[in-house]
Amino acid sequence: MFKTLLITGTDTEAGKTVVTTALAAYWQKYYPQRSLGIMKPIQSGMGDRELYQTLFNLEQSPEEITPLYFQAPLAPPIAAAKENRQVDLAIVWRSLLALQKQRDMVLIESLGGLGSPISDELTVADLAGEWRLPTILVVPVRLGAIASAVANVALARQTKINLRGIVLNCTQTRTEEEIADLTPAGLIQSLTNIPILGCVPYLENPQDLQKLAGIAANLDWETLRLAT
Repeated sequence: MFKTLLITGTDTEAGKTVVTTALAAYWQKYYPQRSLGIMKPIQSGMGDRELYQTLFNLEQSPEEITPLYFQAPLAPPIAAAKENRQVDLAIVWRSLLALQKQRDMVLIESLGGLGSPISDELTVADLAGEWRLPTILVVPVRLGAIASAVANVALARQTKINLRGIVLNCTQTRTEEEIADLTPAGLIQSLTNIPILGCVPYLENPQDLQKLAGIAANLDWETLRLAT
């Protein structure tokens, strides 16, 4: 069992925020007596930190949710350079350790995808591997998803990530046939040797916590092995 989970994706707009929100909604609904923390370690521009503050009563300051914040909605090393700053990962590490001590579960939403740069030398995959973060990979249901999943799992193995599973996510309305054709679970599992934990359907209102909690309840929690 583990008490920290990194939610990353194959690329931007894969659905990391929806999956993170669903997991948070599930945790607060079914384990209200156990404390939850959410972290977006690095954020460039307005977005996820503000969403989590709106949706959940986390009792976390903006800096505890996002230790490193940059104004420009660009890759962190580029956004930092525009402000004459450095991407100081020591700040993020200290914040994560503090949050882990305070909370029973910590959900970490990464920026971009596994290959996204967080500094001039490191990617999200490098950080996930070096910090030994249990990770799930969000794969959007669209053409090219199979190849993208295979490539990202290969990167995860190269950087020694503890990849617990894959979550499929519908970024638009999809029929069951389309999901099966574009992201066949059996084929992806066979090619990657990573379990498919479930599929998140398209939600017109991605802030409906009741629906999100219900969707998360259908994920394969036994394989995920969260410390519930």
